[in-house]
Amino acid sequence: MEDNSTFNKLRDYMRGHIVGQETLINRLMIALLADGHLLVEGAPGLAKTRSIRILSEGLEGDFHRIQFTPDLLPADITGTEVFNMEESSFRFQAGPLFHNLILADEINRAPAKVQSALLEAMAEHQVTVAGTTHLLPEPFLVMATQNPIEQDGTYHLPEAQLDRFLMHVTVGYPELSAEQAILQLGRREAMHRLVVGKKKQQPVLTRKALKKAKKAVLSLHMADNVENYLLQLVMATRQAQHYSESLAGVILYGASPRATLALDRCARAHAWLDGKDYVGPEDVQSVVHDVLRHRLILAFEASAEGLNVDAVVDQLLAVVAVP
Repeated sequence: MEDNSTFNKLRDYMRGHIVGQETLINRLMIALLADGHLLVEGAPGLAKTRSIRILSEGLEGDFHRIQFTPDLLPADITGTEVFNMEESSFRFQAGPLFHNLILADEINRAPAKVQSALLEAMAEHQVTVAGTTHLLPEPFLVMATQNPIEQDGTYHLPEAQLDRFLMHVTVGYPELSAEQAILQLGRREAMHRLVVGKKKQQPVLTRKALKKAKKAVLSLHMADNVENYLLQLVMATRQAQHYSESLAGVILYGASPRATLALDRCARAHAWLDGKDYVGPEDVQSVVHDVLRHRLILAFEASAEGLNVDAVVDQLLAVVAVP
């Protein structure tokens, strides 16, 4: 099995600069290994932007932040054809999507056309402009953020786009001890900038090492009974009444086959990051909430009973037999 020590170094580097958001750091690691994208939801100031910026410093690749606003146009992110007067021809001017790590900040502030412009890029790692397809650089990871507090001037993300995200991660406020560590870290960094200035960080993880790690994750052993457990969890979202009478009529639309693929990749990455050479049920359980959170549409009855998606997933975990 490919050694995960390099990834551990990258994770340690991020932990040295980000305090109190261990889950977010872990999910970014998993997204890198699983070729997926993250939708991160949390109040302002919880290190969402900082996390992907720090990741870009430790990774061989470049980073770009796109601030989504109501007046943004699809061409503003994909790029457009520009007429060259000297050559009397059009040439493609690449947009900000042509970077390895993309922060789509406050994605729900942009209208549906702009949100949909991300679809091909996220699913196919390419964009098509004026009939010509342009490949995006590898690796390619989009981390989109949503602010759950401010809803004025925001647009609902279409379900088709939500399904493109590997995981939907929610981040909360840190504990008191973590808050104190954040305060001390902020002081040290401010002093360091005054004394030394900003220095370029040498990559901790190269693209070659990342490619090897992805292969190791895909080749990780998963027993048939664990694979069946994974499949049963997804099937339970579509046929909940066959697993529990209390869940009958609660889920309006279950998870798609894309969720099955995402759950498999995430569970494998989680196990590999833990240094295991096999995938266990506990690895599936560790990531299932983040994989299903944005893919299930609940019926009105669920809201009337005060149930949210996380509570429904908890019930699914309780009724699906663990191998």
